[in-house]
Amino acid sequence: MTMPALDVQAALAGRPALLEEACQRALAYLDGLAERRVAPAPEAVAALGKLDFALPGPGLDAVDVLRLLDEFGSPATVASAGPRYFGFVIGGTLPAAQAAAWLAAAWDQNAALSVMSPAAALLNAVALRWVTELLGLPAGTAGGFVTGATMANATCLAAARDAVLTRHGWDAAGQGLAGAPPVTVVVGAEVHTTVRKALGLVGLGRDRAVVVPADGQGRIDPRALPALDGPVVVCLQAGNVNTGASDPFVPLITWAREHDAWVHVDGAFGLWAAASPATAGQVTGVAGADSWATDAHKWLNTTYDSGIALVRDRGTLRAAMEASASYLPGDADAESMHLTPQSSQRARGAEIWAALATLGRDGVAGLVNRTCGLARRFGDGMRAAGHEVLNDVVLNQVLVAFGDAQRTDAVIAAVQDDGTCWCGPTTWHGRRAMRVSVSCWNTTSGDIDRSVAAVNACAGL
Repeated sequence: MTMPALDVQAALAGRPALLEEACQRALAYLDGLAERRVAPAPEAVAALGKLDFALPGPGLDAVDVLRLLDEFGSPATVASAGPRYFGFVIGGTLPAAQAAAWLAAAWDQNAALSVMSPAAALLNAVALRWVTELLGLPAGTAGGFVTGATMANATCLAAARDAVLTRHGWDAAGQGLAGAPPVTVVVGAEVHTTVRKALGLVGLGRDRAVVVPADGQGRIDPRALPALDGPVVVCLQAGNVNTGASDPFVPLITWAREHDAWVHVDGAFGLWAAASPATAGQVTGVAGADSWATDAHKWLNTTYDSGIALVRDRGTLRAAMEASASYLPGDADAESMHLTPQSSQRARGAEIWAALATLGRDGVAGLVNRTCGLARRFGDGMRAAGHEVLNDVVLNQVLVAFGDAQRTDAVIAAVQDDGTCWCGPTTWHGRRAMRVSVSCWNTTSGDIDRSVAAVNACAGL
């Protein structure tokens, strides 16, 4: 039986009107973010069932498909791109980055090789250079765009693994880890879960790391460092996910160098502190590391997903990530597919280029400064109401307790149900707390005050 083929001419003819409607629906969604409830209403979530139907034989009309997505999908989204979402360090999307993402989607470029897309290759290269300059990292630092901090950490730790084993006469990229000298990994007591996951992905083990003590803000205590030998990788942190505090990089990197260790920094959001003179002191010495992982979709406010893996030595990163085949270009030192785990990859650099070109150095610093100030305003509002703030608000993170664990969880649940803002739960040093992360470009002092009032009302239950 002959199946009907896609009507190419009809699809082409209908494309302008379809994309125009998509644009209008997207703009209507964005325009409503500031006033809608942050978490979707239960009835909106229930209505998602309208999208769960048997795969049709004859396909639906594209306009009807778009309408279904918007009618039932849009109301059931979380307004994480809006000004009062304070969960999981999720930023919104700057208008310039949003526009670049839409244009890049139309381009539909594979950024793996420059021959596949000269535009994507150039934008990736410039965006990476701008990022390293902005963060004060060494000139010549290599890197690539990946999905997020987990894969950025995994990319850097794969390079670290291979480098330290090479120093001890073992070719990990060629021979794997069976029979290799054991690699000692050092992490702090407050290491982020993405680092542990990445350690598992690269074969170094989630649970084999040497854990060193941290202080009351989550920073590694440089007075309690072990003696080490053999291949060593030290994982440090810029921006604790609960408190925002960063490890003391100068003494820790000095100690690591004494043991010929590779130093990796997990800085998913906290590394951006280096972009502002007002907060750069919190990450003094971070440029002395060998690799860094960060995200653009957090504090830089690009779309999801967009992580960045950065390694001081290009040759080391390429040795860990390269792929070879007879059909690939021979001179490919800077090609994205040889500096990241993935081959096929979207042109993430276009959005980062657009965001940085629009903001400039001063604009990024201003974004960091403003959101940090708003976090302090939130913390001050909590203290003024008699609630306990558990951390020093040094960056954009605030931890609030409302008494015992049961009451704190009840307040958080009430806040989420109220919908004015969204804050999530965490446990910090045995205390249940509400975690507030201020990282969206469009959050204002009015949004903070409105949210503080809503939290205080919920805490009065």
